[in-house]
Amino acid sequence: MPTFSAPDGTLLAYRTYGDGDPLLCIPGGPADSRYLGDLGGLSAHRRLIVPDLRGTGRSAVPEDTATYRCDRLVDDIEALRRHLGLPRTDLLAHSAGANIAVQYAARHPSRVGRLALIAPGARAVGIDITGEERRELARLRGGEPWFPAAFAALEAITRGTGTDWAAVDPFFYGRWDGAARDHHAASRPDNPEAVARFGAAGAFDPPATRVALAAFGAPVLLLAGQFDLNSPPRSAAAFAALFPDAALVVQEGAGHYPWVDDTDRFAAAVSAFLA
Repeated sequence: MPTFSAPDGTLLAYRTYGDGDPLLCIPGGPADSRYLGDLGGLSAHRRLIVPDLRGTGRSAVPEDTATYRCDRLVDDIEALRRHLGLPRTDLLAHSAGANIAVQYAARHPSRVGRLALIAPGARAVGIDITGEERRELARLRGGEPWFPAAFAALEAITRGTGTDWAAVDPFFYGRWDGAARDHHAASRPDNPEAVARFGAAGAFDPPATRVALAAFGAPVLLLAGQFDLNSPPRSAAAFAALFPDAALVVQEGAGHYPWVDDTDRFAAAVSAFLA
């Protein structure tokens, strides 16, 4: 597995899939990037370069754990671009990784060709998601056999009286089958400190990021899953409105991992945008 050195000397690893023009893919979590795989066959269209964020996967744990903070991770992405010798790169990010990507785009706009945000987290731009919005989406799954227990757990979590996060796992997939269960098990973060420090004080400056994105000239795709409680289509639409040139795609029948729910539809939408 290839590696590169971060600005502070931390040794970071990355995976590659496929051939062709490079696409730098930032995982969410922070979690081992293996959960992205080749993004539902997107590697047939582009060469995917997928870093393990510091302290996850095969990347080293940093000496200074304050560097787990989201805005500090931007420097790691820039170091990878330099390591690869790319004057500029198309960028894709999933979930919490979108917070890194938009701060990268704000700081290094000339280094980004096209930007694809998949089921994007939106803390970096200050978009909040209400409990009622999550419940409204959840009710769309009312015909599923797992729904009663999952919805009861969601209600308790929303009220602040419950902590059974495992019970709501089915809401994150369009189909809660064996493949979804296996994928979910592989996508769980395994470094609690990296997760806890990701959004530490100072990690986000939404007003400044919004100003920078309003001047970001590159094309942007926001792809949301129809059923995604984590990154609902409504919040993705609000996110898209922050850019001068953004398109919103809502993938029907998908949750938070749209390439798992429908590989062909996902790869077609993203490859068409990148082309």
